Amino acid sequence: MEQAMFGAGCFWGVEAAFGKVKGVKKTAVGYSGGKIKSPSYEQICTDKTGHAEVVQVDFDPKIISYEKLLDIFWNLHDPTTMNRQGPDLGSQYRSVIFYYNKKQKESAIKSKELLEKSKKFKTKIVTQILPADQFYKAEDYHQQYLEKRGLAVCHF
Repeated sequence: MEQAMFGAGCFWGVEAAFGKVKGVKKTAVGYSGGKIKSPSYEQICTDKTGHAEVVQVDFDPKIISYEKLLDIFWNLHDPTTMNRQGPDLGSQYRSVIFYYNKKQKESAIKSKELLEKSKKFKTKIVTQILPADQFYKAEDYHQQYLEKRGLAVCHF
């Protein structure tokens, strides 16, 4: 089992998308990349902690590759908008890939470069690629939020 961590806007929709992928064994939403320990959702929403809303993905690499998870990540959001996804505005909604090892880092960089070369987007990709920071699991009411409410998506 391996882990991946992605930030692509509101974590509810990102978690719902990854949770449906064959080979993904578990997902959890939370916060990472900030400067305070154990932040709350209310603190994150002030846009002052530096944390991103992220999804931690536990996956079986024999069933799905990290590279395929990256493809899903790129297609879930607009990686060209700085600190924004759809109507959600703030650094907590930034596009970020947190890598756990050298192989993930190399794969993330390569996939970003290939996407830039593809010219799929007319403007620069602003996605950050950073070493995995401490993951702080979000409050229980955020976990599997859309699934618990019978909703499919919450973003574009």
